[in-house]
Amino acid sequence: MASEVSLFGPENPPEGRPLADRLRPASLEEVVGQDHLLAPGSAFRAALEKGALGSVILWGPPGSGKTTIALLISHYTGEHFVSFSAVTGGVADVRRVVEEARAVRSAQGRSTLLFVDEIHRFNRAQQDAFLPHVEDGTIRLVGATTENPSFELNAPLLSRCTVYVLERLSRQDIGRILDRAIESPDGLCSADPPELEEEALELLAELADGDGRRALNMLDSVCRSFEGRSLSRQELGRMLRSAPLLYDGDREEHYNLISALHKSLRSGDPDAALYWLARMMSSGEDPLYIARRLIRFATEDVGLADPSALTVAMRAADSYGFLGSPEGDLALAEAVVYLAMSPRSNSLYVAWKRALEACARSGSLPVPLHLRNAP
Repeated sequence: MASEVSLFGPENPPEGRPLADRLRPASLEEVVGQDHLLAPGSAFRAALEKGALGSVILWGPPGSGKTTIALLISHYTGEHFVSFSAVTGGVADVRRVVEEARAVRSAQGRSTLLFVDEIHRFNRAQQDAFLPHVEDGTIRLVGATTENPSFELNAPLLSRCTVYVLERLSRQDIGRILDRAIESPDGLCSADPPELEEEALELLAELADGDGRRALNMLDSVCRSFEGRSLSRQELGRMLRSAPLLYDGDREEHYNLISALHKSLRSGDPDAALYWLARMMSSGEDPLYIARRLIRFATEDVGLADPSALTVAMRAADSYGFLGSPEGDLALAEAVVYLAMSPRSNSLYVAWKRALEACARSGSLPVPLHLRNAP
């Protein structure tokens, strides 16, 4: 479903809007982070200033500024801004957006910027429906995604867009965002906001995990819940330590983390392997999925150099299945360290692949007489 967005209008009272929305930057200069895109002289900034930006895909982690930059593109160019839901919008909604864009161009002489958040959720029919209208310039498409667009968008649509990568915000960036929120007259919705020690603000920046929106949401929650108090780092930590780590279950970050674990095992680094195991377990990964990957590593990478590695991995899986968390976590940790410190041999893996290739090449060869069943 499509809807027009008022960029920075006050139609909703400040107290009814999230802090991140109330403090959304009104100019490119106010955006914190993403200097590689927004600094004067950068390719993105130069293309925007010359009116040559075209359709773009903004690819980056949550809370890195994708929606803000999309709004600012429209604000900068004076285009009619329309948002579209890739989840709920259908082909009929696409047609309405295109008709509206043509009407605005005819009546006002303005082009339309169509913003699609989570564009990786576009189905093929939606992508195909937008394609000709992006091609002929009826709409400028700005998509935002946390997923690699090369994997999620079809080639024809992707070829008509320029992909810009946004970076995870640093702790210093998050600190600047928090300072701005505290100092802004449109910031905290609290008659008597708490006093936050400098170390408490540093903790908020740490727990935000590179996500500016999460940082502001936590700050807003703290200010509403602890009016009139002075909060130390320790007190704030007890309240917020349960914040989940960035993880997406079955999408790109899932595969990034299991890849990091596998490569740490392969490089023989038990400390790094334990860290990535802890990241996955703390983020809610299925421990038996991890156990299956350890079993695979034991057979594929350690192999005949240490056949007992398979026993260790299998027993870790059994132990976790029997004990569950948190007791069973140690069994997985023990297997991870054992595998990281084991010798390597892929001779069995290579031999098995060659055996399969030989079967495929030779077909159903008869069994030699001396190998046949005696009768």
